[in-house]
Amino acid sequence: MPELPEVETTCRGLLPHVTGRRVRGLTLYERRLRWPVPASLPKEIAGLSIQALSRRAKYLLLRLEDNSHLLIHLGMSGSLRIVSADTPRLKHDHYELELDSGQLLRFNDPRRFGSLHRLVGDPYSHPLLRALGPEPLSTDFSVDYLWPKLRKRRVAIKSLIMNANIVVGVGNIYASEALFLAGIRPGRQARGLTREQTARLVTAIQTVLARAIKVGGTTLRDFVGADGKPGYFRQQLNVYERAGDPCRQCETPVRTRVLGQRATYWCPQCQQ
Repeated sequence: MPELPEVETTCRGLLPHVTGRRVRGLTLYERRLRWPVPASLPKEIAGLSIQALSRRAKYLLLRLEDNSHLLIHLGMSGSLRIVSADTPRLKHDHYELELDSGQLLRFNDPRRFGSLHRLVGDPYSHPLLRALGPEPLSTDFSVDYLWPKLRKRRVAIKSLIMNANIVVGVGNIYASEALFLAGIRPGRQARGLTREQTARLVTAIQTVLARAIKVGGTTLRDFVGADGKPGYFRQQLNVYERAGDPCRQCETPVRTRVLGQRATYWCPQCQQ
């Protein structure tokens, strides 16, 4: 699944191509995404210019000139690409925005778990956005914020930091990597962490995500950036999908287990 760095990479890649451009049209090849796309949507947005593009958690928000927004989620396997108008459609291309530049913003999603909504009014009051926790790279995410959230929680710390109501965008890959960097075992109860360990974890989450964004996200299965090029953070992973391989720090074999229905990786020597 594209995680926060992949979505941020997409956002940054698309930004110069879509900002200030007018929507000539929207073509819906397949309306049956995670939620059905209204058949009226092409008519509703035709002729409107795109004023801004931003990201909230794993969602992209295109602000239109009438102050409505297009809310886009990439789902489990989706990608957005800027292509020329004569670029042949791929099998799982489900919709495309035609821009006045002559380019197309094209959405591809083999599993059809992505979504497209038009929001009128405050976008952050929408049910998909209003309960989300702070952005991990913002000043709102700090030890002073996270520490009280842990105090009475018996849940595993990895599961807690993957909860989007606590903090957004810390998916499975980056949760494993951040816990390794912080020296914390993923299965430890959240309430057992000290304030010092919590501070290390906050810093580790921010460091891992910032590094991933810098190099364009993680190369995983179907994800490609807006320019069609994959990210390369996977080359730097310390524990994720490295079960049995020697730890890069101490050479102890990396272990794996299922935690919260997700594959989890850690070093039994470096993480306590």
